[in-house]
Amino acid sequence: MPITAPDLFGHPKYWAECFGSAPFLPTSRAEMDQLGWDSCDIIIVTGDAYVDHPSFGMAVLGRLLEAQGFRVGIISQPDWRSNSDFEALGKPNLYFGVTAGNMDSMINAYTADLRLRSDDAYTPGGLAGKRPDRAVIVYSQRCKSAYKEVPVVIGGIEASLRRIAQYDYWSDSVRRSVLIDSTADILLYGNAERAVVALSHRLAAGEAIDTITDLRGTTLVLPHTPGGYTELDSTRIDWPGRIDQMPSPYEVVHHGQSVDAEGEVMSAVAEGAEALAAGDELVRIVPMPLRRFEQNLQPEQTCIRLPSFEKVAKDPVLYAHASRVLHQESNPHNARALVQRHGHREIWVNPPPIPLTTEEMDGVFDLTYARVPHPKYQGERIPAYDMIKTSVNIMRGCFGGCTFCSITEHEGRIIQSRSEESILREIELIKEKVPGFTGTISDLGGPTANMYKLNCKDDNIQASCRKLSCIYPEICSNLKTDHSATTQLYRKARAIEGVHTIAIASGLRYDLAVEDPEYVKELVTYHVGGYLKIAPEHSEQNTLSKMMKPGMGTYDRFEKMFYKYSKEAGKKQYLIPYFIAAHPGCDDSEMMNLALWLKQHNFQVDQVQTFYPSPMSLATAMYYSGRNPLKKVSYKSEKVFSAKNIDERRAQKSFLRYHDPASWPRLREALRKLGREDLIGTGPQHLVPAEHEEYKVRRKLGGPAKGAKPARGDKRQQALPTAPRSNTTRPTATRSNTAKPGAKPPWPGSRKPKRGR
Repeated sequence: MPITAPDLFGHPKYWAECFGSAPFLPTSRAEMDQLGWDSCDIIIVTGDAYVDHPSFGMAVLGRLLEAQGFRVGIISQPDWRSNSDFEALGKPNLYFGVTAGNMDSMINAYTADLRLRSDDAYTPGGLAGKRPDRAVIVYSQRCKSAYKEVPVVIGGIEASLRRIAQYDYWSDSVRRSVLIDSTADILLYGNAERAVVALSHRLAAGEAIDTITDLRGTTLVLPHTPGGYTELDSTRIDWPGRIDQMPSPYEVVHHGQSVDAEGEVMSAVAEGAEALAAGDELVRIVPMPLRRFEQNLQPEQTCIRLPSFEKVAKDPVLYAHASRVLHQESNPHNARALVQRHGHREIWVNPPPIPLTTEEMDGVFDLTYARVPHPKYQGERIPAYDMIKTSVNIMRGCFGGCTFCSITEHEGRIIQSRSEESILREIELIKEKVPGFTGTISDLGGPTANMYKLNCKDDNIQASCRKLSCIYPEICSNLKTDHSATTQLYRKARAIEGVHTIAIASGLRYDLAVEDPEYVKELVTYHVGGYLKIAPEHSEQNTLSKMMKPGMGTYDRFEKMFYKYSKEAGKKQYLIPYFIAAHPGCDDSEMMNLALWLKQHNFQVDQVQTFYPSPMSLATAMYYSGRNPLKKVSYKSEKVFSAKNIDERRAQKSFLRYHDPASWPRLREALRKLGREDLIGTGPQHLVPAEHEEYKVRRKLGGPAKGAKPARGDKRQQALPTAPRSNTTRPTATRSNTAKPGAKPPWPGSRKPKRGR
């Protein structure tokens, strides 16, 4: 049965509600004095510039806590080299709340090639370097240094995706839970409204933070597992190999004894224990309850023990196993608590938070946001704000389950939608409050454009489901695919006086869209400004299966619908497809086939995306472990190739830019290794010109003068600006405006290719 939660706005308000709502949450003592505050109850420390807008996490939680009666201050982008900025607002009465910001600080700072980015979209002026690497750890430690006795609560995307031991791409190692490295007291993961409100009221009521262990959506460091739980080891979910071939990676045996399924005391010396490395603690599997007994266990009384940090750090297969189990325990209605040992301490992960109801979502988005950056920035441009200032977030969550994406791990699979009335009210507020509004709403979307109000047909089925995706390998028969609510919303939004354009900029799930032709017609006729972004990600089935993405047949269906409705509307419009290079499971031969597909369809990709192993995603588990966690993991299970060497990754990226002279040297080398010299030449069947033909082709393309050396690799790639999740900027592609869909293109050297939009 579905689990319900207390009303988010049902708590009695804290006494400080008498101060009312602030025009902006204060960022200085002078602002606090103007508001009549002698202190803050809660201080939020963030790596982003303070923008009082519901697309920015610090504003959402700050305004929500203000609505609960608390006095909330903001310390944005503090200088982390001393305690000074962390002491600017004084000592908070309840706690510091620490977040790296809307983006993971490492992804914000480094490209997939591990190069430093030259800008930061969340900083005034777009300047880079205003936040430290691993910002959650650094900020949290500074808060502790400034006021040792004040609790520190960490959250946001960076903390959320590091709540247990996780592979770290930047150090190429498995790191401990960020909760340990940060020295914080508690971690809130996901969209943490429920947890932060409940935690704040309990602390205000006098509870000590180390006694609050039962909040959903939280992670804690404990000396041992709480009482009252039945502990199952994760091998009950997915055993990674034969038990008699390896020592247990799971339970530390205390006092020489453990307890078996029948309650009998067993010897701590388990069969296979002699295989433990010298110096390791004696570990063994706690035998499991019988299945008939297990079936009677309630999720809220059960916890699952994952392999310890020490074990997953040494054994990639165990890491893949742990990742698979974590993803299986992501449904808030049936998830069980997880426990993972780190040295002599336990990382305890409570089940995910219960999704917000539509009424609660409306309440969060209807709070008193100023909808502009804080005045202290004196009008200086903040790129991320410019991208979203006229966009509207209509929903949360994603049930797509793409393995390379971490949205599901953070926001969950259950879609949480706002009401139509709340969304239309926000459009009216944009007209009123956003300076220079021109009549264009830049987006109505969220993690995806077209999952608004799409949920399971049966609440009980949804509550018991453990699928990783509702639409892969095919659309679940229990999923609602009727887009009529979204279509109706679009029509009402574009009918608002003073609004002449409603653009859709969020990523479109075209495999869902093709199930509702009326939605596609509405979208194509009124909401596409010449180009529509969609993401097939790849052309080859093997790689697509590792991504949990549909085959190209679905893309072809959508493409036909798109051009049909564009023609009926009398518009010349084009699809912009996105593709990923170097994804786990993809080798050079598959990238070659993708390049041939691009040429056949006359696509010339401008900026490209290389797979980025973000923490906690299933694709990252594939990348690190070389195993496929989409299937039961064992030492004999399917192996997955990943391009890890930087030259291998750049070579795969070059296939996406087959038309770019900077890519040709790498492509020729890769094609020769594949034994495909037949693709080297200037004919329509070729992919890249030979060395002796390159000069003539470059001249036709307007390339370098005679004698200039061809570039090695793509030196011109620039880091993309990064936007909040409702408007994420991604690479672009162009199609020849003279080519018909499916037509065979001429060799790129016959005319100068289009560049950008």
